[in-house]
Amino acid sequence: MNIALLGYGKMGKAIEAIALERGHAITLKTDKNTQYNLEDHTIDVAIDFSIPETATTHITSCLENHIPIVSGTTGWLENYATVTALCKQVNGAFLYASNFSIGVTLFFELNKKLGQLMGQHKSYQVAMEEIHHTQKLDAPSGTAITLAEGIIDKTSYTNWKLVEDADANAFAKAQTIPIYSKREGIVPGTHTVTYDSPIDQITIKHEAHSRQGFALGAVIAAEWLVGKKGVFSMQDVLNIS
Repeated sequence: MNIALLGYGKMGKAIEAIALERGHAITLKTDKNTQYNLEDHTIDVAIDFSIPETATTHITSCLENHIPIVSGTTGWLENYATVTALCKQVNGAFLYASNFSIGVTLFFELNKKLGQLMGQHKSYQVAMEEIHHTQKLDAPSGTAITLAEGIIDKTSYTNWKLVEDADANAFAKAQTIPIYSKREGIVPGTHTVTYDSPIDQITIKHEAHSRQGFALGAVIAAEWLVGKKGVFSMQDVLNIS
């Protein structure tokens, strides 16, 4: 495949290395200062790991030029409905994931199942913590938001809130999931979901050891997307119903 990398930071470079190992070619690389014309390049699929301010433009341009696009940029989802409507309008192919790690995709499913079970037991208050490297621009992480949305879908919780310190009882009464975000060193990503009661505590956790899992998942998603039409997720790639 000929791949366009829209965003050439640490993730872009990790994706490039894996794509080349898997026999693909990188025909376009951009950063936030790059001016480019998609028509000047041979592109089978684009992978966007840019910044929130440019993600929507990248995705829109690819869809309008009939280029399948995979996006892992977070912080732009206020425009998600507009992008997916455009994808359907032009009969394009678009795949978004807040996290492309195969392990995290499975963790999302585990989180939803646990939420379904715990939703029946009101003595437990859920809270989440996410830890990332100090260069991460958004908080909470897109992965944390996806986890929160999975819990909300299966329980009586109605929203989430980014907090520094909180009264768990107050959040329980407000049916709100508190999310604690920490930025430390070079941590690739750690997400913890905890259900706490006066009697005991249940915790599930995913800890990434490197960016390799994210990068590999993004390339696998791009390989899968070529030749398809529609709006997809990593659940589709892994055939998780």
